[in-house]
Amino acid sequence: MTVHNHGDIVDLLADHGLAPRRDLGQNFVADANTVRRIARLAEVGAGDRVVEIGAGLGSLTLALAETGADVVAVEIDRGVVPVLREIVAPHANITVVEADAMSLDWAALLGEPSPDRPGWVLVANLPYNVATPLVCDLLDGVPQIDRMLVMVQREAAERFCAAPRSPQYGAVTVKVAYWATARIAGLVPASVFVPRPNVESALADIRRRPAPAVAAPAADLFHLVRTAFGQRRKMLRRSLADVVTPDVFTAAGIDSARRPEELTVEEWGALATAWKAEA
Repeated sequence: MTVHNHGDIVDLLADHGLAPRRDLGQNFVADANTVRRIARLAEVGAGDRVVEIGAGLGSLTLALAETGADVVAVEIDRGVVPVLREIVAPHANITVVEADAMSLDWAALLGEPSPDRPGWVLVANLPYNVATPLVCDLLDGVPQIDRMLVMVQREAAERFCAAPRSPQYGAVTVKVAYWATARIAGLVPASVFVPRPNVESALADIRRRPAPAVAAPAADLFHLVRTAFGQRRKMLRRSLADVVTPDVFTAAGIDSARRPEELTVEEWGALATAWKAEA
């Protein structure tokens, strides 16, 4: 199976009168070694179900199909979709869907979760402008997706995978940690993209937990997390002053003089549980 290189991407764009769209954050991967590396790190093969967001001209799509996995390639750009369909037409294990991933009916596309079938794996080169909200939405609302290997701006990947007390640790980190485990699987240089971005990319490997990290309901925990990180430089007793009483901090065993980036997801769970109990 032929996988695109830099010259292929440039020629495809020119031959079809296309140009990368800045409004869609398009940066096409143009390196066969990179997409094959991503497919290998995704640990997919025959019998696996893969969904790709932002398939573009099919560089990563072809590498994923090369593993034998069944690939559903989602692409929003109506100018690119016909070219993508033409490129992948010879491959029976690729299905192209023209849609906006931010408003897609995921249940209709992926089917309902079933213990009788393995879940889906998301593998994607995500546009920088939607990567964080999209990953968070998928973790919140699409349990059909068991694993994600997403190429995003390095800073975003570091936020997904950050440790408490680090500058990158924030509300997004707690969101990811509640639903999943996450690590950076590798870095991707700007030189493999057309056009070349001004930032380095990284691969975030995100694996959904069998159950959330803590028993506290997501809505309660994330309400506290968003409120506290809205004033992340302040101590919790100040940033949560209108929400959490001193008794709740005591019941949770949390020192209210700490700042939000110091709390693990387990501690956020304890705080949310104590807050709910008092309410």
